[in-house]
Amino acid sequence: MNISALMVTIGVLVVLTNIIVEVLKKMTWDKVPTNILAILVALALTLVAFFAWAAYMGITVLWYYVAGAVVMGFAVAYAAMFGFDKLKEALGKIQELKK
Repeated sequence: MNISALMVTIGVLVVLTNIIVEVLKKMTWDKVPTNILAILVALALTLVAFFAWAAYMGITVLWYYVAGAVVMGFAVAYAAMFGFDKLKEALGKIQELKK
């Protein structure tokens, strides 16, 4: 999977996370902190999307695939809370450190 496909996937999951969090905030009357709700929703969406993709592609799910999906879930939560531009900046800094 290339970086552009990963960014598109994260972008779609961020939009879905923001929509679901806004709906859940209205349902819970702001009793649950928004950041915790965003992390839980992002992790759940990312893991469901990952397992659906793995089942569709017929890929055997190994433990490090799940760990990668959890890390991606935290990236989705970060982008949902702080914005997609901040996520792109953070990923750019990580890529610069690798060089």
